[in-house]
Amino acid sequence: MSENYRDMIIGHALSKKRAVSSFPFDDTTEVFKVSGRIFMLVNKEEPFEISLKCDPQRAVELRSMFGFIRPGYHLNKKHWITVAVEGSMGIGFYEELIDHSYQQVVNKLTKSEKDELRDTE
Repeated sequence: MSENYRDMIIGHALSKKRAVSSFPFDDTTEVFKVSGRIFMLVNKEEPFEISLKCDPQRAVELRSMFGFIRPGYHLNKKHWITVAVEGSMGIGFYEELIDHSYQQVVNKLTKSEKDELRDTE
């Protein structure tokens, strides 16, 4: 399960417009960015976890509903969540969280960055 979900999650993140990935911190933390801003971090080791930007109110709700979602590990606890990908949820659940994270970052881009992103359509 884990490898298949890992591939699908990484593929979904990279399918986002102008998304790129790199390993700027170490060999085990893959960082996904749009316009130079992080929207997802993936732990390449077990347990398989992803960290995502999240609306603060939604983050509180998600953490209260799901035991596998906790405040962002080594990140701003108000704006980030860390999700243990354990396969108890369908892939669509994780994809929606990635979409939300990506949109949180895009919403904070400058007008010129948003225009540049739009011009790549």
